[in-house]
Amino acid sequence: MAQKSIHYKEEVFDISYEILNPKQTTDCIILHGWGSNKNLMKQSFAPYMKDFRHIYIDLPGFGNSTAPIALDTYDVAAIVGLLLDEIDGKKDIILGHSFGGKVALVLDPKLLVLVASAGIQTPKPLSVRLKIALFKLLKTFGLQKFRALFVADDAKALTPQMYETFKTVVNEDMAEEFAKFNSKALLFWGRSDTATPLSSAQKIATLINDAELEVYDGDHYFFMNNASDIAQKIIHAYKN
Repeated sequence: MAQKSIHYKEEVFDISYEILNPKQTTDCIILHGWGSNKNLMKQSFAPYMKDFRHIYIDLPGFGNSTAPIALDTYDVAAIVGLLLDEIDGKKDIILGHSFGGKVALVLDPKLLVLVASAGIQTPKPLSVRLKIALFKLLKTFGLQKFRALFVADDAKALTPQMYETFKTVVNEDMAEEFAKFNSKALLFWGRSDTATPLSSAQKIATLINDAELEVYDGDHYFFMNNASDIAQKIIHAYKN
């Protein structure tokens, strides 16, 4: 494991990363989802694609990386881009899971690999909308102390900066960014995913001109049981 201090917006972000197969010349950058870290992705993909140099990164505020200020997806992508400049990383292949998929998209790689990617807005369930409305009502009466009862599981125990980041990124709609992407994209999805439903994958596949969608049995973390097959498809797509 290594770390670089990245200067961005007059702040310093300590970004943790790890490189596998360092002598290879084609880079495969692998980005985790919200609330996760590089170790989960390494556990899944490290045994495969050994003809590529793997670069696993803890995104700002996760794992061993810091985030002194609130960010949006474009900020996170900019910080990752600065890190890649520091370590001579090339945007040959970028694989992103969930939130990491949005970051991968903004980085504009030669081959984009979206694994249950976030970025398509879906209607919030009625229960969530009622929760939000009730919290806003309590807030007008100065009752913010009840905030913990309304915070999503993904946002609990976050620092104030990361909570602000969370509120921003969950409301980002990246449909226009997907439509502007002009290179090859591979989409891998779990049939039973409720965090980023299959309908999101189907919409992304229509927005990106050159996209292929593969659906597997499983939920948001289906890739952990299908990494070998996903890796083979990435190798085939990149080499062809």
